Amino acid sequence: QVQLVESGGGLVQAGGSLRLSCAASGRTFSHYTMGWFRQAPGKEREFVAVIGWNGGRTSYADSVKGRFTISRDNAENMVYLQMDSLKVEDTAVYYCAADMFGAGTWSPGDYDYWGQGTQVTVSS
Repeated sequence: QVQLVESGGGLVQAGGSLRLSCAASGRTFSHYTMGWFRQAPGKEREFVAVIGWNGGRTSYADSVKGRFTISRDNAENMVYLQMDSLKVEDTAVYYCAADMFGAGTWSPGDYDYWGQGTQVTVSS
């Protein structure tokens, strides 16, 4: 089992940057594919980015490709989401999620564990 805690959210102007962090508990963190998802008010939770267990494989939603970068540090049990060139439409609660030996899918239902989320607000 793994517990996830996100941090790093906040208020930023359009064009700015934020770095989200996700701290994971447990000794088998390297067995988990890790994803970032987001949910805006009145909308369904949507995929943002995913990284494989060894960090060698990443995938991004088209809406964030070229602006966001996912990374992980298995020695520190951490996953990060660097968000640059932020847009107003990036405003949402951001969640990290873990999928044991996962294939890196984009479906929230495939992930076993979730954090509590961190709010990102981008102002115009």
